[in-house]
This record gives sequence, structure tokens and C-alpha cells, in this order.
Amino acid sequence: MAFQIDDIDETQAPLLDHLVELRTRLIRAIGALVVAFAICLYFARPILAFLVQPLVEAGQNRLVFTKLYGQFFVELKVALFAGFFVSFPVIANQIWAFVAPGLYAKEKKAFLPFLLATPALFIAGGAMAYYLVMPVAFRWFLGFQGSQGGLSIEALPSSDDYLGLVMQFILAFGFCFLLPVLLLLLNRAGIVSRQQLAGARRYVIVGIAVIAAVITPPDVVSQLMLLVPMILLFEGSLLIMRLSESKDAQAEAAEPVPSASEERPFQ
Repeated sequence: MAFQIDDIDETQAPLLDHLVELRTRLIRAIGALVVAFAICLYFARPILAFLVQPLVEAGQNRLVFTKLYGQFFVELKVALFAGFFVSFPVIANQIWAFVAPGLYAKEKKAFLPFLLATPALFIAGGAMAYYLVMPVAFRWFLGFQGSQGGLSIEALPSSDDYLGLVMQFILAFGFCFLLPVLLLLLNRAGIVSRQQLAGARRYVIVGIAVIAAVITPPDVVSQLMLLVPMILLFEGSLLIMRLSESKDAQAEAAEPVPSASEERPFQ
């Protein structure tokens, strides 16, 4: 049996029914997040042990907490952070189930690739931050240790500050890697064209540089390591737009041209 995408749901559901369905979808999404949070809270310490590996590889073997309840809240944040990633497929599925009935089959086919690409690109950005950027950035930060003026300068990062920095890195790279999804959606919607984006390339690069400077820690290394992939993703988006335009042109050329008899009005 072939996979088939149904067309738009033509039932005229009243506003109250839509609100009830929205409430149901929200309850399911929040429920998935709560369940994932509870599971991740049980494994909070192994997850935290995974998150501190870039710092360990950079040469730091100590984290501190300055408040008695500090580490408890760190584990809560770790569980919530990990729970969001675990429950994201369910949340995305609930969003899709709510939006899909209002889309035509052609629109669903156009939107599905973006729905699948979003988590893949986000994970790719987070993985790059974890495995490549953070170890390099942390080595650079720890390089300021030493002695100055007869005093020993030693890094004693707190677990709360470190977790905040890790979340900043992963979320910044994850969301920035969604740039192709945003640009291609805008292009599909007819809001921007490939020619407009290509013509504004220099301004886009400046905007990317500003974003990289704002959302990453204030070091040149991590900013450049976000700037370069974003520029490559922007250029890749333009290439995909070009290929899509070529494919659409070929499809239009392959359509049969109506004959003169078909064009003549009925008399």
C-alpha cells in the first residue's frame, strides 16, 4: 500500500473545537516534557558527567558550587535541558498534528522535509559545539591561569556557571544551524527570492557576524567557529534554491501545452 498524504481537511470545525484540540495538543506536549524530565532527573548525574567532558579534555578537573543547594538546582537544569531534547520528537509531532489538517497535500509534501531537517540540523549544530568548539574554547579560557605579580591565578568554575555556558554553546549553535530551514521556508512562501538573498550577501554576512558575536561567549575562537559554518549554510541554502528553481522549471516545461481547440471557448 503506497504512502499517501491526504489533502486539506475541509470540515468547517468551529473555533471552540480548534481551541479544544489546541489544548489537547499542548497537554500531550507538556506531558511528554514532564515524563522526559522525570526520567532525565533520575539520570541527571550521568548526563552531567557527559556534559563536563569538554572541560575535562581541556585540562580542568574540578568544579565547585558556592551555595548548599547549588548542585541540586544544577541537576534540575540538566534534567530539564535533556528532557527537552528527549521529548522534542513528541512535541514536534503534536505541532504537526495540529497544523497539518489546514494544509493542502502539496503544502504538506513541501513542509515535511523541513520538519525532518529541523531536528537533524539542530543536533548537528549542538554536536559541533560539544565535540569541536567547546574543548577549543575551554582550553583558551583556561590558558589565563598562572601567576601574576606573585599571585597564583587559578580557574575554579562553578557547576552552575559551567552548565549555563554549555547550554549557551549548544543552543546557540543548534539554533543557528537552522538558518537553511528559515531561508528555504521564506523562499517557498515567496517572501524572499534567491536573487534577493544573493544580492544582499554582504549584509547577510555582516548580520551573521553580529549574531555570532552576541550569542557566543566573548572570545574570537568560538565566534569564528560559528561564523564560518553559518556562512557555508547560507551559501548551501542558495544552492538548494537554485536546484529547486531548476527542478520547478523542468516540471513546468514538461507539462502538456493546451491545443488551440482546447483554448477556443465553447460556442
